[in-house]
Amino acid sequence: MSTRGGVLRAPDVVRVENRERPPTRLPFVVHVLALGTFLMGTTEFVVAGLLPEISGDLRVSVAQAGLLITVFAVGMIVGAPLMAMLTLRLPRRLTLMLALGVFAVGHVIVAIGSGFALLLGARFLTALATGAFWAVANVVAARIAGPAASSRALGVVGSGAMLANVVGVPLGAFAGQLVGWRGPFWALAVLAAASIALIARHVPHDGPDRRAVSIRSELTALRSGRLWLTLAACATTTGGVLSTYSYISPLLTDRTGLPSNLVPLVLVGFGVGALAGFLVGGRLGDVRPYATTIMAAAATTVLLLAICLLSGFTVPTIVLVALLGFFGLGANPVLISLAVRFAGRAPTLGSALTVSAFNLGTAAGSWCAGLALDSGLGATGPAVVGTSIAALTLIPTTAVALTRRRHSTTPAV
Repeated sequence: MSTRGGVLRAPDVVRVENRERPPTRLPFVVHVLALGTFLMGTTEFVVAGLLPEISGDLRVSVAQAGLLITVFAVGMIVGAPLMAMLTLRLPRRLTLMLALGVFAVGHVIVAIGSGFALLLGARFLTALATGAFWAVANVVAARIAGPAASSRALGVVGSGAMLANVVGVPLGAFAGQLVGWRGPFWALAVLAAASIALIARHVPHDGPDRRAVSIRSELTALRSGRLWLTLAACATTTGGVLSTYSYISPLLTDRTGLPSNLVPLVLVGFGVGALAGFLVGGRLGDVRPYATTIMAAAATTVLLLAICLLSGFTVPTIVLVALLGFFGLGANPVLISLAVRFAGRAPTLGSALTVSAFNLGTAAGSWCAGLALDSGLGATGPAVVGTSIAALTLIPTTAVALTRRRHSTTPAV
């Protein structure tokens, strides 16, 4: 791996059993990319803390306001692979800058828009940009860090989104209560515009390998069965957690009896757990990727079931939500790394498909959770849905682990 002369060079193909010692420090550009994912994570989940304010202002139900989360996830599902293909021949640095520009415009539209349909359209546009940024950022971070530290680099990039749950989402919830729910969207638009300069300065130019990239070579990644198993795990693990998290406010206020002004503090606990889980999971993933994904899936299922049973008790519920952040999202950087590896010589598409899979789980989970919220299950309905979806993660993660011996010499990018 080399970035001499400001040029990003792809590492040679290595085997899964790579014994190279991971570097003690990751390149600074990995942290710059994490700043971008911080903005992306904030905008995706800040709506969860603003649902009452948005529904009241737009005169829609809380379940309908939750569609702003669902439509964003749908945009990510479509946008990540689509934009990855459309921008395949563009320099990666330019793609990242354009994505941030569209991201900023989408937030301005939300901040000034009045119709619910217009806001849904703006959220979809923003999601397209987010999908493009996230897919390319993962590839850039993995290549710069090298195969020995790719999971750790992806953990840092993804930790930006987890930090959003610690800082961005709670601050957005507080700001929404103080200055109105549109204020956080103005702030995100300004920060995205400022981040373009950082990307332009620190992300290196592409290497000569980019000239030979074609859509046909990228599509060869779709032949990998292990890639599809990994994508299935991405969808179910995120769908299980976020179907519950998207409607955590009604659970905490209606079932747990927590005052609404304390809900942001619980969101902080979830975010701290998720941030720690991403960093720890990224490190474990470079050593024991298969065991990490199976353990996280099992723990997540147990935690969600415990939330269903103990949501009437304040302290246990708060602790369980924080642990859900740690175990529920901790395996995500490992799954991304495995998908990029199993995609072979199509890392961009492999990365993009993980973004789609994560958000497919989010969209399906939040939609089912919204239906459960309006059913006889009430506030605990989303947690019941989340438990069922999370349990399914054990199937693909176990299957990938069982096929490990037969593919012990599969090349990894």
